[in-house]
This record gives sequence, C-alpha cells and structure tokens, in this order.
Amino acid sequence: MSVPVAYLAIVLIWSTTPLAIQWSTQGTGFAFAVLARMLIGTVVAALLVLVWRIRFPLHARARRAYLVGGVGLFGAMALTYWGARYVNSGLVSVLFGLSPLMAGVLAAVWLGEKSLTRAKVAGTLLGAGGLAVIFVHGSALGGEHALAGLAALLAAVFIYSGSLVSLKRIGDDSPPLATTVGSLTVSLPLFALVWLMSDGHLPEAMPARSGAAIAYLGVFGSVIGFALYYYVIKHLDTGKVALITLITPVLALLLGNVLNGEAIGLRLWAGTSLILLGLTVHQGETWLPMLRRLRAGPVG
Repeated sequence: MSVPVAYLAIVLIWSTTPLAIQWSTQGTGFAFAVLARMLIGTVVAALLVLVWRIRFPLHARARRAYLVGGVGLFGAMALTYWGARYVNSGLVSVLFGLSPLMAGVLAAVWLGEKSLTRAKVAGTLLGAGGLAVIFVHGSALGGEHALAGLAALLAAVFIYSGSLVSLKRIGDDSPPLATTVGSLTVSLPLFALVWLMSDGHLPEAMPARSGAAIAYLGVFGSVIGFALYYYVIKHLDTGKVALITLITPVLALLLGNVLNGEAIGLRLWAGTSLILLGLTVHQGETWLPMLRRLRAGPVG
C-alpha cells in the first residue's frame, strides 16, 4: 500500500470512529457494543499474527506491556463508550486531541523528561483553555447528562495518555500487532465483567446500523487503523504524522453535523480552535524544522 493511501485511510478511520461508537451503542447498550468490538478486534488481530507469522513475545517486559496496555485500553474505552452516549460524537475526537498535551505533562512528571519547554507549556495552557470553553458550554452540547459525558471522556483521555507514557517507560520492543493482541486479550475479561454487571443479555433485535458500526470498529478501528498508523510512522517524518491530530477533530465535527444532525455552535468551534492551536504550538519543535526545509527548497 502506498503511504498517501495509508495516510488518508488513517484520517478517515479516526474521523469516523466517534460517530461509529455512538451508533454502535444505539439499541445494544454501551457495554455490549464495546465488548463485541474488542472481541472482533482480538480475533482479527490474532489471525493476522498467525497468518503473517509475527512473533508474539512472552518475556517479562512484554507481559507487563500487555497488562498495562490492556488495563489502559479497558479504562479508556469503557469510559469513552459510556460518555459518548451523552455528547456530540465530534467532541470525542476533539477531546482525544488533547492526548499529546496530557502525555507530555505526564512524561515530565512520571519519567522526569525535560520536555516542558515554553512552547509546550503554552500549548498545554491553550488546550486547557479550549477545554474550559467546551465545559462551560457543556450543557448545550448534548443531552441531559452532557457534563457527565464530558467528564467521562476527559477521564478516558487521561487514562489513555497515562497508558502511553507507562508503555514508553516499560520500553517493550514487541511487534505492534503483537502488543495489540496482548492488550486486547487482557482487556476482554474486564469488558465482559462490565457487560455482565450492567446487563448481561444479548440484544434481542440489533439494529442494522449498530451491527455494522460494531463490525467496522472491530476490524478498522481496533486493528487496521492501528497497523496503518505504525506503517505511516515508519515512512513519514513526525511533523506530517502529527497533522492527523489536527485534521481528524474538524472532520469528526463536520461528519457528526452532516450525518447525525449534531449542532456545532460558536463556543464549540471556539473551544475546538483553542485546542487545535494548543496542539500546533505544542508541536512547534516538530513543525519548525519541516517549515524551514520547505522554505529552503530543494538542494542542488
């Protein structure tokens, strides 16, 4: 697959994932929807590991990575699916755009990284300002429990970011798809427990749209999107890859508006713009070298 096609596929998958999450819970319940997605993802990823004969390490460091990744995946996805029922789908992508900012702060605190430069601090403050604007306007962004949904999503982003930093600290060098299988396998019993405690019944009549959304998320959202992302990382510089986090929130908001009738008010755009501006400033050390190369033009 060509790199541009893979890049476009990632943008499309990540932009449509929030809306698919919301659709998948309609008529099925959030616990069954996320359990079914992860079960499909585990089976597909395991088959790929077997067919492509990818090594699946079981040494101590790999097992720690599977455990941390699985627990982090469970916490982030369980809260995301619960919260996504109460807010506009585009906000899921917007809030997850904060993950690089959160991960930077957590890396500085937990790993002692000297990464909080002035630009990164300014970007983090801008992102926090955008988040504040969204929360102030939270009651108008969804249904009766919109603020609770926003809080759950913010907690999901924190857990997701913390999981990334913890995995970096472990430093496991297992193949990405193997880590995916290990993490999904660890998370499955936890998702099953939540389903049993919240409902424990299979949907009597699953809406066609919900079933299609679950299958789409299980195959594309949990496996293919992840594999393509690592493929793109290997072939493009960091600046171009980081553009994905700026494109997907805007596309997700627009898709929610067009396909789901979700209103996008001025304050939501303002909060989203501040978060995206914060990401741009935060990643300044990545953008500037790329811009200098473009300005310098071809050599020779």
